[in-house]
Amino acid sequence: MLLATFGVGEVLLSLIWFFLFFVWIMLLLQVFFDIFRSRDMSGGVKALWIIFVILLPYIGVLVYLIVRGGKMAQNEVAAAQAQDQMAKEYIRSAVGTGSAADELHRLADLKDRGVIDEVEFQALKAKVIG
Repeated sequence: MLLATFGVGEVLLSLIWFFLFFVWIMLLLQVFFDIFRSRDMSGGVKALWIIFVILLPYIGVLVYLIVRGGKMAQNEVAAAQAQDQMAKEYIRSAVGTGSAADELHRLADLKDRGVIDEVEFQALKAKVIG
């Protein structure tokens, strides 16, 4: 019975409201994450922002975006760079570069197989040692 009275316009309007609701939830979570991630705010200021956003959610989020929108973007970039740096350090530690002795052994093997000549061997050896 309800489906018979529900037209295409109502379905479309319901989908738009549903989409906007989830956008609002994502924006609210992003503001909360930024409040907790910010190192330039003291605990009291963070508590005031959280109370403001909880008591007046729409106005609170709008004011937060106006006042701290630029800092919010900087915090996001800094967090992404820190995560990227940690990933690179982990990859470097997992792969390992090997010791100088291992590298010299590999170079000597390449020289013995004729892949590199004596001049190249000496240049690469100087690079590994120095």
